[in-house]
Amino acid sequence: MPYLIRTTKTNLDFSGSLKDVKVPLLILDQKWHHLFAGSKKPGAVQAAEKQLGETLAYQGRLQQELKEFRKLKSSLMQSIVENMDGAEGNNRQQEKKLKENRRLIDEINEKMEAHEDELLEMPKRLKEINDVLMQETMHYCYGKIRSNALDIEEIGTWIKDIRIELKKQIIRKQYAEIINKEIYSYMHDIFGPQMLDVFDLQYQSEEDAQQEAGQEKTAGSKTQAE
Repeated sequence: MPYLIRTTKTNLDFSGSLKDVKVPLLILDQKWHHLFAGSKKPGAVQAAEKQLGETLAYQGRLQQELKEFRKLKSSLMQSIVENMDGAEGNNRQQEKKLKENRRLIDEINEKMEAHEDELLEMPKRLKEINDVLMQETMHYCYGKIRSNALDIEEIGTWIKDIRIELKKQIIRKQYAEIINKEIYSYMHDIFGPQMLDVFDLQYQSEEDAQQEAGQEKTAGSKTQAE
């Protein structure tokens, strides 16, 4: 049976607090696995998880072997009963078989006793390892929460600054739109609609030409880059 690992991530000792706390085996809880979704489990968590899995599997083997021992013992007991009459009749072969069966039963009894003793200790072992895994998990989760909190604060500050800048730009945009409307209105009143139509066409043509030249320049630069 592998030795029990100890947490190395923190110097805090929670053993007293965890003494009477009953926590389900974490590796059997899908929600526990979801705690690490999108990120790799820390080495200490992986080590505790592996040992807990191995211990749980070892418990299963002990239980299965104990079940097989009981079945074999029952079979040997039945064989002893069946050979009792032959042994009393001085049948050496049956007597020899009876003796061997009793020896096997004694051997099985010893193994069963050892398995039962280990199984009695198994809940304590599993709890100890599970508590270590819980502490490592808590250390990881609180670290993740602190890291996310810093990101949240940083992003919040960025959003606040952007909002301020956005408000400034919106005000500048609205002011420019108001000025343009006023200028065009004064021009309309001063020069009349017919004169504005002439200049509208002239300046619109120049703007279109400048825009087309800019697009051609951008396309040429892109072609050279490729």
